[in-house]
Amino acid sequence: MTPNATPIQWLEHPEKHDYGAAEEYLSLVMSPKHAKRLAKKLRKGELHHWKAKDILRASEQQPLPADNPGVAAKFAKIAAGEPLSPVLLVRREDDPLIIADGYHRISTAYLSDENSEVPAVEVDAD
Repeated sequence: MTPNATPIQWLEHPEKHDYGAAEEYLSLVMSPKHAKRLAKKLRKGELHHWKAKDILRASEQQPLPADNPGVAAKFAKIAAGEPLSPVLLVRREDDPLIIADGYHRISTAYLSDENSEVPAVEVDAD
């Protein structure tokens, strides 16, 4: 783990462009029509907090390394006192959780402290 003396600050709501990024990613793993519907649901979803390690475990993903350019950029934002955007998640019955947007942010939080609480908007894929 990469120790980070500066605590992570989070925005109260995901940034507007995160929803478009989520829809774009989701359209790779499901139909564009379904991806659009889920992005719309994410915009209306409620914010919850989950431990970074639990999000990664539920998604069956490994954290990106600290030297990944996206993760390094997030660490630089944290050091500058800039808040990170909450992440966007899609839950599927009997399948791994989808990180629709925020994989770099989750990885950064995990590398900072695997027990970091990460704010996330989550919806069911139904």
